[in-house]
Amino acid sequence: MSEKKTLKIYAPFDQSLIKEIPMVGKKEVEKVLETANGLFLDRSKWIPAHKRISILEKVAALMKDQIDSLTKTAAQEGGKPYQDSKVEVIRAINGVKIAAEEISRIKGEQIPMGQTEASINRIAFTTREPIGVVASISAFNHPLNLVIHQTVTAFAAGCPVIIKPASTTPLSCLAFMDILGAAGVPKGWVQTVICDNETSEFMVTDKRINFLSFIGSAKIGWYLKSKLSPGTRSALEHGGAAPVIVEKDADVKEMLPLLVKGGFYHAGQVCVSVQKIFVHESIAENIANSIAEMAKKLVVGDPLDEKTEVGPLIVPKEVDRVEEWVEEAVKSGAKVLCGGKRISDTLYAPTVLWNPSQDAKVSREEIFGPVVCVYPFKDREQAIEEANRLDLHFQAAVFTKDLDIALDTVKKLNATAVMVNDHTAFRVDWMPFGGRDASGEGLGGIPYSIHEMTRVKLMVIKSKVL
Repeated sequence: MSEKKTLKIYAPFDQSLIKEIPMVGKKEVEKVLETANGLFLDRSKWIPAHKRISILEKVAALMKDQIDSLTKTAAQEGGKPYQDSKVEVIRAINGVKIAAEEISRIKGEQIPMGQTEASINRIAFTTREPIGVVASISAFNHPLNLVIHQTVTAFAAGCPVIIKPASTTPLSCLAFMDILGAAGVPKGWVQTVICDNETSEFMVTDKRINFLSFIGSAKIGWYLKSKLSPGTRSALEHGGAAPVIVEKDADVKEMLPLLVKGGFYHAGQVCVSVQKIFVHESIAENIANSIAEMAKKLVVGDPLDEKTEVGPLIVPKEVDRVEEWVEEAVKSGAKVLCGGKRISDTLYAPTVLWNPSQDAKVSREEIFGPVVCVYPFKDREQAIEEANRLDLHFQAAVFTKDLDIALDTVKKLNATAVMVNDHTAFRVDWMPFGGRDASGEGLGGIPYSIHEMTRVKLMVIKSKVL
C-alpha cells in the first residue's frame, strides 16, 4: 500500500514549515463529486433561502470573533503584511454579509405576452435556479477573501461547491471551513479538497461540474476551460498589467501615495497592481523620482510585524524571476531609480524603473512583483495605444482634472474598469471585477458571481381567462 501524499506549507518570509496536511487523490475526489451531485439532484435537500441567509449571518458573526487569528493565518501563510491581511479579513466578513443580502435579489421577471395573436391567453415569467455543482480553484494572494468569493457566492446561489485552495495557502480556507461547519452549513454543501494538479483537473473536467470558478494563471485557466465537459460554464480571472495615464494637470500630492500603495501592496502580487505608469513628459521625471523616494521609505520585512508594509514574494523562485526581469530591463536601457535588487532569498526591494524598453518583459508581461515602470509620453493617444498593446486587459486608471480628457481616456483604454484619479487596484466586493481578452472571462464581485452561478427557467401559463 502506497504512502499517502502530504502537502507542506511554508512561511514565505523565512521558509519555516508551518504545517503538513494530507492530500487526497482521485478516489476521494470521486466521493466529493458524488456527494455534491447527489445534493443538487435531490431537491428535497436544497436549502431554503431564509436558511441560507441565517447561516451566512452566523458565518459573519463567527468570523468577526476570529479576526486576529484569521489575520495571522493569512499573513503567515501568504506573506501579505499583517495590516493588509487584517483589511482582507474585514473585507471577507463584509463579503459574507453582501452574499447574505444578495440572496433576496435572486429573481426573475415577467415576459410580456399577448403582443401577437399567437401569444394571447398566456402569462409568462422567469425564475432563477442554482446552476448546479460549482468547482472553485483559488489563488494564493488573498487566501481568505478569494475563498469567500468562490464559495459563499455558490452557497448563496443554492449550489453545492467544492473549493481547491492554492497549494501555498490552504490554511485560511481550512479555517473558514471550520467556521462554516460551526455556523450550521449542512454537510456536503461546501467541501474542500487538497490535491495535486492532476487530481484537480480530474475534478473540474468531470461532467457533474456545472460551473468552474478559476482564479490564477492564464496558462492554467485557459487550459482547464478547453477541457471542460460540454455545458460546463466558467468564470476565469487571470492577470493584468494595470496601465495608468497621468496628465500634466494631475493632482500630484493626492496621486503619489495612491500609486505607491497600488504598486507595492502585497509586494505587487495582485492582478490589478499598478505596473505601467505613462506620465506626460513635462512632469514624468519628477513623478518617477517622487515615487522612488516614497518607495525607498517603505518598510520591507516580516509580514507578522505590524510595521511591515511590503512582505515577501510567495516563493523564492519568484524573487529569482523578478530579479531576472529587472536585469533584462536594465540591459535594454531602463534606469533603476530605487531598488533593483533582492534583499534576501524571499524579499525583493520595492523597485521603480525609468522608461524600460517596450520589448522588455517588465513592459510586455504581468510582473507580479514589487516593480513599477514609469514611461514619459508627449501624445496621450500614443500612451493609450501602448497601454492597449498587451493582450492583458483588466483594470486601468487615469489622473487628470480635465473631465473631457478623463472621459475620453476611459472610453479609449481597453479595460473592464477604469479608475479616474485613483489607483488601478481599487476594489470593493459588490462591484463587477474581472479581466477581458487574455485576462479572463466572466465577472467576479459578490452579486455578479451569484448571478453567474444561477440559470434562467421560463414558465408560460396558458388560460382562456387571461
